[in-house]
Amino acid sequence: MDCPTEQRLITDRLSGMNGVGQLSFNLLERTLTLQHSPEALEPALQAIRRLGFTPLPVTEPEPAAPPRRWLYARLALAGLLALAAELLHFTAAAADWTVAALALLSVLLCGLGTYARGWIALRQLDLNINALMSIAVTGALLIGQWPEAAMVMFLFSVAELIEARSLDRARNAIRGLLEMTPETALVQQADGSWQSLPLKEVPLDSRVRVRPGERIGLDGEVLAGQSAVDQSPITGESLPVDKQPGDRVFAGSINQHSELEYRVTTLAGHSTLARIIHAVEQAQSSRAPTQRFVDRFARLYTPLVFALALLVAILPPLLGGAWPEWIYRALVLLVVACPCALVISTPVSIVSGLAAAARRGILVKGGSYLEQAAGLTHLALDKTGTLTRGRPEQTDFHTLVPDVPAEAIQRLAASLASRSDHPVSRAVAEAAMQPPLDVSDFRALPGLGSCGLIGGRLYHLGNHRLLEQQGLCSPALEKQLGQLERLGRSVIILCDEQRALGLFAVADQLKESSREAIAELHRLGVRTLMLSGDNPHTAAAIGAEAGIDEVRGNLLPTDKLAEIDALARPPARVGMVGDGINDAPALARADIGFAMGAIGTDTAIETADVAIMDDDLRRIPAFIRLSRRTRRILVQNIVLALGIKAVFVALTLAGEATMWMAVFADMGVSLLVIFNGLRLLRS
Repeated sequence: MDCPTEQRLITDRLSGMNGVGQLSFNLLERTLTLQHSPEALEPALQAIRRLGFTPLPVTEPEPAAPPRRWLYARLALAGLLALAAELLHFTAAAADWTVAALALLSVLLCGLGTYARGWIALRQLDLNINALMSIAVTGALLIGQWPEAAMVMFLFSVAELIEARSLDRARNAIRGLLEMTPETALVQQADGSWQSLPLKEVPLDSRVRVRPGERIGLDGEVLAGQSAVDQSPITGESLPVDKQPGDRVFAGSINQHSELEYRVTTLAGHSTLARIIHAVEQAQSSRAPTQRFVDRFARLYTPLVFALALLVAILPPLLGGAWPEWIYRALVLLVVACPCALVISTPVSIVSGLAAAARRGILVKGGSYLEQAAGLTHLALDKTGTLTRGRPEQTDFHTLVPDVPAEAIQRLAASLASRSDHPVSRAVAEAAMQPPLDVSDFRALPGLGSCGLIGGRLYHLGNHRLLEQQGLCSPALEKQLGQLERLGRSVIILCDEQRALGLFAVADQLKESSREAIAELHRLGVRTLMLSGDNPHTAAAIGAEAGIDEVRGNLLPTDKLAEIDALARPPARVGMVGDGINDAPALARADIGFAMGAIGTDTAIETADVAIMDDDLRRIPAFIRLSRRTRRILVQNIVLALGIKAVFVALTLAGEATMWMAVFADMGVSLLVIFNGLRLLRS
């Protein structure tokens, strides 16, 4: 089952059966998800069998395919017989019965399967390609066009084989994700020994060992060892990432240099890679707008052309034309009437685009989002964790007294800061180059900072208000603090009981990739807007540094939703970038919601329309480019399919097209649109 006409055949047969609910098809994976009551399963399976298919549960392995050499040999013999019949007929070197016998034998060798499927379709009153081809070849035989009937059936069989092989490329692009995890993992047992177990049998918190060059089987946390890990299959990152104890590793990534031991944090069926595969499978089954239009058009196209063929076969002869000539033209029209090229072009292009995005670490939840991203006009972005690193870092240090060395002031401040868990204090502590001093009588001062005794002297480390409370502020210091605060910095001051000693500024730094990503978005014609909960000074400073068009600060989640709601008015198409949790209302309201840093987070993958598997904002302009390329290919395929069909309808009515030319045109354009769609996998 890999043709939309076969999908329609099954849908028409099962729809309306008692106990049968929703049907969900994935043609590229050849799967049908069937919702049913328990007693309705067997009748539904019997109905599918009567249509000529063999339904198998997805839990069972597929039966081994028959050796292809017999298929190729049979096709080759059929082709030789058809060619011999054509040559003998053209040279008149043999009797008509010899030509007819060779042609019939060729049709039987390569066309029995087509006839069987065509008969089933006709019984269901479904005019699919097999039914149309069966009628056309039978008609050609009946009016004495023996060699042409044989050649048409042979060409059709060869084209179907090539089409099936080319569609396998699109299937394998998705199935390649499944091959990213090994089948087993080396797990430590209770007695300390190591045993290889299937991934599904590895429990949580198990200790797993992975050797250099091996793929990591399960998500986990490194317990021992240091190595570089290639995470490109998951995140699209081009360079390996260094891992040491405490770092996370992900199923499907590749250990590079040294042995690692890690603790399993996620079961096999719920790993990051498993969720990616599940999301891509869901995306394949959802239909993009162009795909829905094509499906609706195809349901009208075939009956219209079939009706035209009937008119061509009957009307001109009744008005004095020759019956054999006009029947032949009608049979050529039947070959042109199948919309396979048109219908198969969209899913191949969409799935190729989804696979290409997944390779870049961009997880798209549906073909509609892949297509819609081409038309984005505005992109709203959260600040923390999206544009910035989400972790404050010390940016400035100024000594305020000449008689105390700068290193001593930094060490005193870091000693107090190391006793606090406040993000600003942690940033000061991490920036210190020396080990902290002993602090006694340490006290946190809520809303102000902290204080403690170092070497018997009392020191305070805190904000502007603490400095004023201590009576140590001055106009010069006020001016210096104001300058840093206008730049969006958080400022803390170290002071003793008599004077301020040093000033430290901390900020959430802009990611190196953010400025480049914003510039790329502007080149694509996308206007940018930053929505932040931070104060307007900080938001404006980060926005100016990144090159954002508009900045909004002091926003609650409901305020962000209101901003998106005001912006998302046609013809504007708005995307929202956030962490997938705090920005959920705005993400849901936007035309496309992008979750940043989705790696390892269930919520982001499940709630976002598009999940960026690492924190690189440059993936979004890359995704927009891919979307625009996908849309161009979709348009090209539709124009090719309909244009060539229109040309051959005109040629047929003019008496210039032969049946084998129509087969070449029909199957040729099918292959053309498939290969055109597969181009998305190459970039």
